[in-house]
Amino acid sequence: MATLDKDLLAIQEMRDAVKHANTAQAAYMQFSQQQVDSIVKAVADAAFKEADRLAKMAVQETGMGIPNHKKMKNEVASRDVYEDIKELKTVGIVGYDRMKKVAEIASPFGVIAGIVPTTNPTSTAIFKTLISLKTRNALVLSPHPYAVKCTKEALDVCRVAAEQAGAPEGLLQCLTMSSMEATQQLMKHPDIHLILATGGGALVKAAYSSGKPAYGVGPGNVPAYIEKSANIQKSVRQLVHSKSFDNGTICATEQAIIVDKAIAEQVQTELKKNGAYLLNAEEKAKMEKLISPVPGKVNPQIVGKSATCLADSVGITVPEDTKVLVGLETMIGKNIPFSLEKLSPIFALYTVENSTEAKQVMIDLLNIGGRGHTCSIHTENAALAEQFSVELPVSRIVVNTLSSIGAVGGTTGLAPSFTLGCGTFGGNITSDNITARHLLNIKRMAYGIKDVEVPKPEFEVQSVVESVVSQEASLDTTMVQQIVDQVLKQITLQNK
Repeated sequence: MATLDKDLLAIQEMRDAVKHANTAQAAYMQFSQQQVDSIVKAVADAAFKEADRLAKMAVQETGMGIPNHKKMKNEVASRDVYEDIKELKTVGIVGYDRMKKVAEIASPFGVIAGIVPTTNPTSTAIFKTLISLKTRNALVLSPHPYAVKCTKEALDVCRVAAEQAGAPEGLLQCLTMSSMEATQQLMKHPDIHLILATGGGALVKAAYSSGKPAYGVGPGNVPAYIEKSANIQKSVRQLVHSKSFDNGTICATEQAIIVDKAIAEQVQTELKKNGAYLLNAEEKAKMEKLISPVPGKVNPQIVGKSATCLADSVGITVPEDTKVLVGLETMIGKNIPFSLEKLSPIFALYTVENSTEAKQVMIDLLNIGGRGHTCSIHTENAALAEQFSVELPVSRIVVNTLSSIGAVGGTTGLAPSFTLGCGTFGGNITSDNITARHLLNIKRMAYGIKDVEVPKPEFEVQSVVESVVSQEASLDTTMVQQIVDQVLKQITLQNK
């Protein structure tokens, strides 16, 4: 009975949250661009100021990641996202084509349901808050059950700053009872107008099947290719830093290294210099059982744990400064643990003859999970990078940089975002880095610019004649003959 009561309370909390958010959003729709922008800046500043405290809370509650790395994520989610969206017009007429006499008018979606993952709880909450506020939408967050406190705290930091800057009370809401039933009903609530889903595959599928418009994002299983022309020292250093960043919890983090045979030995030497530990066959077998105790499924207990912690848990002795674990691999499949998305500092390492084989290995890895997400290429051959970009089924191709930070806009010119679309490759509606412009309806007012004359209806005489002839042709000739005979008979009788 207690479980039932909890679910009922969670559903009531959700309904109240949506109701308050809906009321507040109706008021927020009347705000000017200047008012909206001052609120967004206040929230970004407040979240940036609390980046360190929120990061520590997230690690303490979830047991995942590294505090100062999560601090960087919070800073990207607040400062970098703000800098990217601050000039965007989101109120009233936002564009006008004088030649075509078409005006574009921004209109908010309404109330947004934001699903937040356990891997990036505070940064995702800050990010979704900023892009929602910028577009005059309300937001109801549903945290992961293992990250309720830190997600709510991140939202509270934003909420207090927003309200102090003049935002209506109730515009930002966070569910606290971590009920799957409440989350499912939130996504189907009639007053929810869009779902912004960042989380596991099952949750994203639920968002898409809710009957609501949804931005859901698929998993990443990012392959990273070191081509023979690459700067090997720099490439390996970036790969190790990227993979160990926040213990591999960003979905755009590299999962497998593919290296040309000609430079394979140099790459392995550089890996060891940069704090990578190459597992022997026996150690690799132990790690495989830890990664995937059940074939095809990754053990959630490894997510966000350090390389030394993972090694200790299966009795492998590694140097204290080990940043990543590397397993030499030749096979790819759902039942091959090292080829899966591991969300931890564990790499698979594949050696290939050339770029043709490398491309096929990358496609095979993406096909078992990660289609549409991201791939990484290290090369000095620009033509090859372009060729791979054209042919690989991914939405982001990051070149000569850290994929984990680059794909979210930290080291590249991509839009700063913590929700990365995978396009139809991955069953998503968009391949973009989701940002504020994705949360707007754009209405268009169009003036007439061309004069046309509607021609008068014309009837062809020939067609009328053909129609009559056709009807006559369809009459029964026997019946016509009988009628004629009857008429002639009557005439004959009268004449007598």
